[in-house]
Amino acid sequence: MKKFFKFLGIIIILIIGFGIVYYFINNEALPKGKKGKEAEALANKMFDAINHKAYEKTEVLEWSFRGINSYKWYKQENKVEVSWDENKVILYTKNPQKSKSFVNGNSVDDKQLIQKATNYFYNDSFWLVAPYKIFDSGTERSIVNYEGKEALLVTYTSGGSTPGDSYLWILDENHFPTSFKMWTSIIPIGGVSATWSDWKKTEAGIQLPKKHKLSLFGLEISMGNVKAYNPKANDLADKILQAIKHKNYKNTKFIEWSFGGRRSFKWNKEKHIVDVSWDKFMVNLYPADIEKSTVYFEGSKQEDTDEKVVKRAWDIFNNDSFWLVAPHKLYDDGVVRTIENIENETALRVTYTSGGTTPGDSYVWLLDENYVPKSYKMYLKNGRMNGTPATWQDWITTESGTLLPTNHTFANGGELSMGEVKGYN
Repeated sequence: MKKFFKFLGIIIILIIGFGIVYYFINNEALPKGKKGKEAEALANKMFDAINHKAYEKTEVLEWSFRGINSYKWYKQENKVEVSWDENKVILYTKNPQKSKSFVNGNSVDDKQLIQKATNYFYNDSFWLVAPYKIFDSGTERSIVNYEGKEALLVTYTSGGSTPGDSYLWILDENHFPTSFKMWTSIIPIGGVSATWSDWKKTEAGIQLPKKHKLSLFGLEISMGNVKAYNPKANDLADKILQAIKHKNYKNTKFIEWSFGGRRSFKWNKEKHIVDVSWDKFMVNLYPADIEKSTVYFEGSKQEDTDEKVVKRAWDIFNNDSFWLVAPHKLYDDGVVRTIENIENETALRVTYTSGGTTPGDSYVWLLDENYVPKSYKMYLKNGRMNGTPATWQDWITTESGTLLPTNHTFANGGELSMGEVKGYN
């Protein structure tokens, strides 16, 4: 027995010794950063890179933490469903006294359970959305030179469950976070790093991490099946599509229209081939396979296709068709839908994150009492328009049974006619 305790003592001493050595080798002092305009500018670049505007509008986030704690966060309502083991807590983050706790589905009055859920939420949500919290109340930002590059040091002086913690964000060339180094009360070693590189682009237009890998013994934190979406915005979009008979639009085979009397179109929508005509040109355009397109000049087919003319036709079609069918494109790939309040009316903001000729543009749709679009405000990425309004008026029901607009009016009184609009099969 004495030999056993002697052996156990040696093991304990070795573990302690290893821990001390590991601490002195890996512990890093908190770097000193410089506060001020440069730090704020770097933080704003990071904020723009992660699309914080979409995060602010996000309605629901879902994730789990290490496969143990599960969450459904109704962010706009400041309400979270926290679940672990046989426990579930409906947590109201801004009004804790309203919180409710359940065990095996039965309601219980357990304040300790609610506090435990609160602590879980603060910790586990930080691992999900920390990049979006760099401007939270009680934060300080400073700029640090880290390995020859600018890094952002964020210190939480208040709030959350561990005020006083600091995080050094390492950014890529686009100011997108790839990792951070931590100085926290819960981890005794300073400078432990964690990756922020395994991202998932969500329906709400924001990116969320699927997992993190720590430098501390290679530990990995899984965030489960992360989701972010906007059900209220989707519900409003669905009402718009129903109002404009979108199902009939999907089945429409041919659409014809003109644009301000300057250009005309005949679109074989079923095969996605369109005749684009302007001046003396007509292009038989294949938007999805542009090399198959052919060019006609004064009615004669060009033997050598002019690529510039084809590109011109492609640009024209993308622009001019948008003014005809944009309300039918609310669920296109790369589209983010969010709720807006404009002039005391509930409106739908649609942001195009990819596709078309100007990804990044957004449009806020104002609706009539039947959810038919009556106008939109335009916000173009290039800055040329920042809330510029245009009407969507004189809707017709086409032969194919869908609704399409025939005219638009701008704030300066200018008008844009879509000509004789047809939709048929």
